Amino acid sequence: MDLFDHGAERDAAERAPLAERMRPATLDEVLGQDPLIGEGRLLRQAIEQGRIPSIVLWGPPGCGKTTIARALARRVRGEFVPFSAVLGGVKEIREIVAAAEARWKERRVPTLLFVDEIHRFSKTQQDAFLPHLERGTLSLVGATTENPSFELTPALLSRCRVLELRPIEEADVARLLARALERDARLKGLGLRVAPEALAALARGAFGDARRALTALEAAAEAAGPGGELGGERAAEALARPALRHDKGGDSHYDLASAMIKSLRGSDPDAALYYAARLVEGGEPPRFVLRRLVIFAAEDVGNADPRALGVAIDALHACEFVGLPEAVLPLAQAICYLAYAPKSNGALTAWSAARADVEAHGPLPVPGKLRNAPTALMKSLGRGDGYRYPHDFPDHHVAEAYLPDALAGRRYYAPSESGLEKEIGARLAAWRKRVEEKG
Repeated sequence: MDLFDHGAERDAAERAPLAERMRPATLDEVLGQDPLIGEGRLLRQAIEQGRIPSIVLWGPPGCGKTTIARALARRVRGEFVPFSAVLGGVKEIREIVAAAEARWKERRVPTLLFVDEIHRFSKTQQDAFLPHLERGTLSLVGATTENPSFELTPALLSRCRVLELRPIEEADVARLLARALERDARLKGLGLRVAPEALAALARGAFGDARRALTALEAAAEAAGPGGELGGERAAEALARPALRHDKGGDSHYDLASAMIKSLRGSDPDAALYYAARLVEGGEPPRFVLRRLVIFAAEDVGNADPRALGVAIDALHACEFVGLPEAVLPLAQAICYLAYAPKSNGALTAWSAARADVEAHGPLPVPGKLRNAPTALMKSLGRGDGYRYPHDFPDHHVAEAYLPDALAGRRYYAPSESGLEKEIGARLAAWRKRVEEKG
């Protein structure tokens, strides 16, 4: 269970992969996370003083979560205990806690528990930490690639500080690769001739993942062989097509869907197409994307262009009819149309306003003239009396009030000046004026 056994590290150094051989030993060697651990930052100051608060390190693969944890292990004033949520459970946690309590009672030595993949713990397992964090028996450092808001319990989150790590910038990845070529004995021993474009290609194709960049460098170097040349083409070959980070139930899934919708709302077809492609290429069924387009057509385009809803539904039917890979064609067509279409959220705001009155006033009685009267008895009770049939009047409109008396004069739908709604608004304003003049 000891992930960070430094003696074992030295014994395995020769057979360890390049990413492990080049793992920074100190915070000063960590690249790309200065906003968290740069000089003067609160976390950096706490580490240098040997005071480690309970924290959760959240970020994508290869951004330095475990590396920062290892740096903590070398600086913490106390016992550092690594633990894998994949390999252990509540029984092991109890043993660690018991040892931490004994360590504190006997020697006043604090314990820092590092939990890798902490999101894999169940809610019950996470709650097992709570009393020990409250008593100060141990401090917790968790690492996760998943959004802590969804994966960790509120009680545990309230006792930890969440630190978000970003993908490493391309320039920092390039520096890391150059450092490996300069310092790693195995790479230096190959005597490679490395073209600048090779490092640039590796840094660019790593997509912020330092581990991926170093693994590709090692593969390319071994393929080139002693005295060989490492050029851009060989570097590109070493970069296998990345698995797009897209968890259908996780944070990336909702980030991409949100970005697509907000790009459509901002009338940017290019960005909307990009995020939709990310979703589909990441394994999301086109149906998921198209359902969002149908909702968008009603919510954000609405009556500014009533055809938009039909376009979205037609695209949904077309995609289901033809299937992949051709399904992306009607999908792309619908995205371009919806991004271009005039925008109005009038339907959304009208519904919200009407719903608010329903909640505020309860079940107000329907005016008698509007009530249903399918039987003679109902008619004899006055239901439907006074109703005037609009088609019997000019322009198929009659100046009439239809809302319950308590809501007389209330206005929910406010057409915008966008697209067809400008014409709708003018016609509606004229009808409303007739009603108001009738009194």
